[in-house]
Amino acid sequence: MGFIVGVVIGFIVGLAIVVLFVRNENTRSKLRNDLATTVAAFARMTVEDSRKILPADFYPSWVVFSQRQKLTWLNQHLTKIWPYVDEAASDLIKTSVEPVLEQYRPIILSSLKFSRFTLGTVAPQFTGVSIIEDEADSVTMELEMQWDANSSIILDIKTYLGVSLPVQVKDIGFTGVFRLIFKPLVNEFPCFGAVCFSLRKKKKLDFTLKVIGGDISTIPGLSDAIESTIRDAIEDNIMWPVRKIIPILPGDYSDLELKPVGILEVKLVQARDLTNKDIIGKSDPYAVLYVRPLPDKTKKSKTINNELNPIWNEHYEFVIEDATTQHLVVRIYDDEGVQASELIGCAEVLLRDLEPGKVKDVWLNLVKDLEIQRDTKFRGQVHLELLYCPFGMENGFTNPFSPNFSMTSLEKVIKSGANGIDAIENEKAVTQKKKEVIIRGVLSVTVISAEDLPIVDLMGKADPYVVLTMKKSEAKHKTRVVNDSLNPVWNQTFDFVVEDGLHDMLILEVWDHDTFGKDYMGRCILTLTRVILEGEYKDTLQVEGAKSGKLNLHLKWMPQPILRDSGSEF
Repeated sequence: MGFIVGVVIGFIVGLAIVVLFVRNENTRSKLRNDLATTVAAFARMTVEDSRKILPADFYPSWVVFSQRQKLTWLNQHLTKIWPYVDEAASDLIKTSVEPVLEQYRPIILSSLKFSRFTLGTVAPQFTGVSIIEDEADSVTMELEMQWDANSSIILDIKTYLGVSLPVQVKDIGFTGVFRLIFKPLVNEFPCFGAVCFSLRKKKKLDFTLKVIGGDISTIPGLSDAIESTIRDAIEDNIMWPVRKIIPILPGDYSDLELKPVGILEVKLVQARDLTNKDIIGKSDPYAVLYVRPLPDKTKKSKTINNELNPIWNEHYEFVIEDATTQHLVVRIYDDEGVQASELIGCAEVLLRDLEPGKVKDVWLNLVKDLEIQRDTKFRGQVHLELLYCPFGMENGFTNPFSPNFSMTSLEKVIKSGANGIDAIENEKAVTQKKKEVIIRGVLSVTVISAEDLPIVDLMGKADPYVVLTMKKSEAKHKTRVVNDSLNPVWNQTFDFVVEDGLHDMLILEVWDHDTFGKDYMGRCILTLTRVILEGEYKDTLQVEGAKSGKLNLHLKWMPQPILRDSGSEF
């Protein structure tokens, strides 16, 4: 009897184990099928599908969605024919580049030529190609190239001291994007009239200079001068928007040449909370601004000594050749005197983000490197006013920095006479003496109120008042003191006679009144560009240097333009 019971129990247990095993296998099979279906769905996803599912903010900085197609086939063929390319192109490149180097030759050298030039045995690699959606009558292609060359390049350098040095350029590493434009499209083979090529983006350019049989450091500054010459020549001759035009079919292709399309007006207002680079004291900051990093197109501000919150209020103009791709770069340095300046931080503004004819007031966070922005350290901010004015803009907008702004008919007649701008060709002013309009007028400022000011007194309140100062004339006004309030209301109006509105600024400092002194609470800084353009407006400004606080203002401008001879040059 016990045997039978044992057999029955064993059968039941065995059957249960078999059933559980089968169910488990079925579940695992279903999970595998679901996983395979999911993997297959991901395999069919496009880049656009990935961006829709997960926004770009959720991806780490090293994830890049490239729209460039691989060019493995081209690289294989280029590697095979490269020895023939080297032999055929080396002499051609040498004769073409030598005049360019001579044009940018440093003043310390009497001669700068090639004594040897070969491209080497390592072919460049094209890592991707993309087609840019552009005008209907053209095809624009971008090729990304990487080249770690073993070129044999020797420069024959002679100084005015009679010293002759053979300088080898070695360890060349280059990564960049070339742009090819096939334009115009025609109904005659090869179906386009000309090809424009340019270096659209220079991601990396490294090389080493070495004197054969000697030390290049024996002549101070020689290495830096040669390196600067090479980089400037590249920047000014093939870097976008500069382009080289190769006619394929007979025709007039002057419309493809580089031409200015507008003017970028930049006012460098101030910076705040800059990183201190000095061990003793504070940094001595100055700014360098450029759209194209060439010596004659780069602007430099004055140096503000021992200050981490400098105020410059300086105005610059930049000629723009392509508003869709160019950008303004601002680099803040600490002046170290005879030593090399140390970079505090840099920032950039894309011109395509600017609305033509409208002033844009921006605070930009400074970063260590514009290409690699993984550094999250706070380095300070820079304050800019930007105004992009395209040529031929016919929407009633008037550039306040233009010499014609706010001029009467009589003044325009006077200005068009002697010592004015006598010639303008292709909307590009020639280098001549010009007239400037001083935007003179009366600035009326109403200090309405403040909100949420920080607690300064021990009793949990403050006795605030505001000091208003025009920076250039140093004219001052002061509001009354409002006792025991963090949200004071003044409603007081003050008038300032401003002699040069475009280059002056209003500083409003908030103070706490005490019986035996005063405590600084914060400040607001305003340029007059907006009030000159708009005539009148209200605004709420954050109090800088304070944990909290806002200032409510009303500004009104009553112009009285006059004309003066600046004696400056374009």
